[in-house]
Amino acid sequence: MNRVLNIHSVISCSRVNGPGRRLVVFFQGCRRRCPGCFNPQTHPLKIARLLSPQEIFQRYLLEDTEGITVSGGEPFLQPEGLLSLLREAKKHGLSTVVYTGYRYEELCQFKETPQIFEHLDVLVDGEFIEDRKEKSLLARGSTNQRFFFFTDRYRLEDFYMDGRVELIIEPDGTVVTTGFDVIERV
Repeated sequence: MNRVLNIHSVISCSRVNGPGRRLVVFFQGCRRRCPGCFNPQTHPLKIARLLSPQEIFQRYLLEDTEGITVSGGEPFLQPEGLLSLLREAKKHGLSTVVYTGYRYEELCQFKETPQIFEHLDVLVDGEFIEDRKEKSLLARGSTNQRFFFFTDRYRLEDFYMDGRVELIIEPDGTVVTTGFDVIERV
C-alpha cells in the first residue's frame, strides 16, 4: 500500500549524503530535538509537504541515481510511509540508506521494523550528540551513531565522503546546502 508522506524537502542529487549520486528525502517531524541538530527546521510535528512515494520519484529521480537516502526529522515516525518509500526505491533498483535518531534496539520494538529492514541496505542509528560531532569525512553527524549493513552492497569505507557539505543551485536560483553540518534554503 502506498502512503502519503509528510516531507520537509527533497534533494534530487547529492554526493555527501551517502555513496554515489543520491536522491535525498527529509521527513518532517522529530520528537528528539537533539541540541545542535543541523536540521532543526524538520523538528516541528506539522504538515509540511504531502507527497506519495510515486510523486517523489516522478518529480525528483534523475538518471544515473545510485540510491536514496532518507533522513529527517525522524523517518520512523512515519513507518508505513517509510516502508512504502523504500519499496518504491527498490522497484527503481536504488540502494537504500536511512538515518534515524532511534537506536537499533529501540527500532526492533516497532511492529513495522522487520519489513523496513528487509528493504534497507544501510541503517545509521542514534541521536545526534553535539559533544561527539563527527570530525572525519564519515557520513554521520556524531561518533555515537552506528552503521548497520543489511546487504553486502556497501561497506563502511563507502561512507567516507569527499566533503561534509555541498551547495546546490537549483534551476530557480535557490541555493540549498546539505550534508553533515547544515541543511537549509537560503
